[in-house]
Amino acid sequence: MASIAVCPGSFDPITNGHLDIISRGAKVFDEVYVSVLNNSSKKPLFTVEERMELIRTVTKTIPNVKVDTFNGLMVEYAASINANTVIRGLRAVSDFEYEMQITSMNRLLNKKIETLFMMTNNQYSFLSSSIVKEIAQYHGDISELVPPEVEQALIAKFK
Repeated sequence: MASIAVCPGSFDPITNGHLDIISRGAKVFDEVYVSVLNNSSKKPLFTVEERMELIRTVTKTIPNVKVDTFNGLMVEYAASINANTVIRGLRAVSDFEYEMQITSMNRLLNKKIETLFMMTNNQYSFLSSSIVKEIAQYHGDISELVPPEVEQALIAKFK
């Protein structure tokens, strides 16, 4: 039986920190579904389709990564693709408290799905999509924060 994991997020846009977690997760699991959600509490810069295309582009060299989207409860989505694990990246202790709440609720909803927390590489511990968008909006250098394709997409959005 293949080990399948879900790496959910808004990925608006995908950063090198996200890519770090995805590529490391792909070494652990047979398949990793990078699943883009449309977070109704956030106002996205990129459409879901644009985010999916950027993720496909920057993960094309990782053969066991699939890009998908979902609406509704993540645990229901995970069950629908036979995933038994959710991968969540942590940057700092402050992330843990929030992620622990989500994990506890997911466990209540579906006891068969485990959550794997992965600490991001130290060089990305400060990195968030929000910070990247703010720097890009003011035409700052984001070349070390995102893949080149994402940098170009951000430049185009903020022209």
